[in-house]
Amino acid sequence: MRIRFATAQPEGDHALALPIRKGADFPAALPGLDAAGVALAKAAAAAARFDGEAGATAELVVTEGQGARRVVLFGLGDRDDSVAWERAGGALAARLLTSGETRLVVDLSGSVSRASDAAALALGTVLRSWRHDVYRTRLPEKSKPTLGEVVIVGAADGAEAAWATQEAVAEGVAFTRTLVSEPANIIYPESFVERCRHLADLGVEIDVLDRAAMEKLGMGALLGVAQGSARAPQLLVLRWDGTNGAQKEPTAFVGKGVTFDTGGISIKPAAGMEDMKWDMGGAGAVAGAMKALALRKAKAHVVGVCGLVENMPDGLAQRPGDVVTSMSGQTIEVINTDAEGRLVLCDAITWVQSKYAPRTIVDLATLTGAMIISLGNEHGGIFANDDGLADQLIAAGKAAGDPLWRFPLGDAYNKLIDSPIADMKNVGPRGAGSITAAQFIQRFVDDGVKWAHLDIAGMVWADKAGPTWEKGATGYGVRLLDRFVAEVLEG
Repeated sequence: MRIRFATAQPEGDHALALPIRKGADFPAALPGLDAAGVALAKAAAAAARFDGEAGATAELVVTEGQGARRVVLFGLGDRDDSVAWERAGGALAARLLTSGETRLVVDLSGSVSRASDAAALALGTVLRSWRHDVYRTRLPEKSKPTLGEVVIVGAADGAEAAWATQEAVAEGVAFTRTLVSEPANIIYPESFVERCRHLADLGVEIDVLDRAAMEKLGMGALLGVAQGSARAPQLLVLRWDGTNGAQKEPTAFVGKGVTFDTGGISIKPAAGMEDMKWDMGGAGAVAGAMKALALRKAKAHVVGVCGLVENMPDGLAQRPGDVVTSMSGQTIEVINTDAEGRLVLCDAITWVQSKYAPRTIVDLATLTGAMIISLGNEHGGIFANDDGLADQLIAAGKAAGDPLWRFPLGDAYNKLIDSPIADMKNVGPRGAGSITAAQFIQRFVDDGVKWAHLDIAGMVWADKAGPTWEKGATGYGVRLLDRFVAEVLEG
């Protein structure tokens, strides 16, 4: 989707979109419409029971010379914030993407709006118009996207610059959505790495640890997950330093990248197992966030680490009851091979601490089904050893539209994963499953390091369309991490 800014409505065919505030009198004049057109718009709004609510639309057709023009009224609600503008952009994209229209003009002339509001509208439009139709060879013509350009007229000064920043974030979200959407025969550890190679052109330093390197480092936990698959594991490291060395210690983002999860020997039920192609959503979010930071030249030093494995049940696969030794030297009794994400994360976290000594680590993982039971698909869960870090991430998530809800940690939960034959078990009892998973990861965080664990199992994939996403991959986590960097590391 191309976004363009202009000072006047362009000539030629296009649909026209006009903003309406909830609770305000219907405008006596609307840009691009004559008196008859305004009267028709008012009647169409009344017939559609359109009152300017955020995300709502009403449509009409007016005469334009010898032809006709589609006009869409879109609501901004009664709150003066960028969220309403973003929802409005998403609503316009949803309505017009496959409508046959190729160009949309959004005229904000006369509307009181900040530069950030126009950028938010553009962001919502681009995010909602993203689709993954790569493998659909028989898509009906009327289902194919036609809208290719959005022209925003009359935006406040600085809107283009504001959009340049948001466009970088949108590209990061799109990259994550693509990674998460691809099937496991296309995206596996090695091909995930190859998909990220282009980030080097943006200034991201890329390093990759293969199986031999990880064996030398003693990453027995991560390698134990991978040993049943023909696909080789990879530890992908993405480093962006926009401070030119001023920030010596980076902030670390660590993502679980299980490119397909059968559950291993503790195999999952067949129904719904196809969804496990998105069990690398945490790593996908880290990769997308790193792309966004590089594109907008963020003045921050960040290292993204993606632990990439495939969890399969062949004759070499890890068994329930096996004991593995992690890179940290701590031993783990593997009670359930389907609790594999924490085994990947613990070695990745140990490695990034030994290599870069970050003061702050944020890990993201589609870790537990228990999180979906707790929060459904409305919030990601957050666990943290530092209240300030938790508050910063929750605030960033709220502002970015990637909401988080905090869960507790404590000694009583920690004791639930003690093992009689090793330092710990990889699962506790049925109760508090998400919490004991977080307690497991915390055991690998060094003293003095601020750490947060984001369990995003219910958020990376949507069974129905939302305000700024189509059914499927949501790109959750990219905007959250980017906002955290902007407000905490750059702010």
